Amino acid sequence: MTDTHLKTADLSGTGGPADQTSAPGTAPATGQTSGQTPGQTPAQASAQQHRDAAPRSARVAVVTISDTRTAETDTSGQYLMEQLRAGGHEVVGYRVVKDDAVEIRAALVQYAREAQIVLSSGGTGITGRDVTVPVVESLLTKQIPGFGELFRMLSYQQVGGAAMLSRAVGGLCRGAAVFAMPGSLNAVKTAWEGILRDELSHLVFELERHGQPGVTQTGVEPLPAAPAPAYVSLERPPLAPLPGGFPQPGTGGGVAAGLGRHKKGDGRP
Repeated sequence: MTDTHLKTADLSGTGGPADQTSAPGTAPATGQTSGQTPGQTPAQASAQQHRDAAPRSARVAVVTISDTRTAETDTSGQYLMEQLRAGGHEVVGYRVVKDDAVEIRAALVQYAREAQIVLSSGGTGITGRDVTVPVVESLLTKQIPGFGELFRMLSYQQVGGAAMLSRAVGGLCRGAAVFAMPGSLNAVKTAWEGILRDELSHLVFELERHGQPGVTQTGVEPLPAAPAPAYVSLERPPLAPLPGGFPQPGTGGGVAAGLGRHKKGDGRP
């Protein structure tokens, strides 16, 4: 066999010294980790292993925050519950509450005890009635900033720069994951189809495999009391009187005039 034939055989793997055949019963030396399929990175393989080990069903509660919607007109909440049930998840609670911080907090605290995942829609904008985000943030023991980042990235592809107006937020409230989305049906579909649908069971797996602070075998420790709302007044305080008083129109009085006055006999002209 010529050198050319040797090189051809080596490259083709059909013979010659470079043809390395795995011993019977052993995996070929491909550089892949256990459980990694061709084309997957190690990180992708690890995430897939977690999904495979995750429970098939999660306990989920749905909260809609709106001053105008009812259970009958709540298209966003109905959509979420339909999708959850179609995916084999258990809907353990559903409620429509007003854009009121006390009502929102009460619903989220209750469902954080009863569910593994809490999905809320509404109240994440920047109007005066949008109070969902500060309430959610006051309850979080761990933030999941990637949820809001991914949501705004997906929204930007649909609505452009207006995506910055959404303050969608996610995180852990002791033993449950809470995700607050905008209230429109399109926004809820974006969050569900683009982020949450394929990761709910994975989230539950991560939540439970090492436990969470504040969660014991006997239950969940009480959450801290709601912080007093902090308001910043934008009203301008009244102007304090200036030395010498305010100048009167046409008189030349006040501070400006007073600066030029002097007593007789003080040596100045």
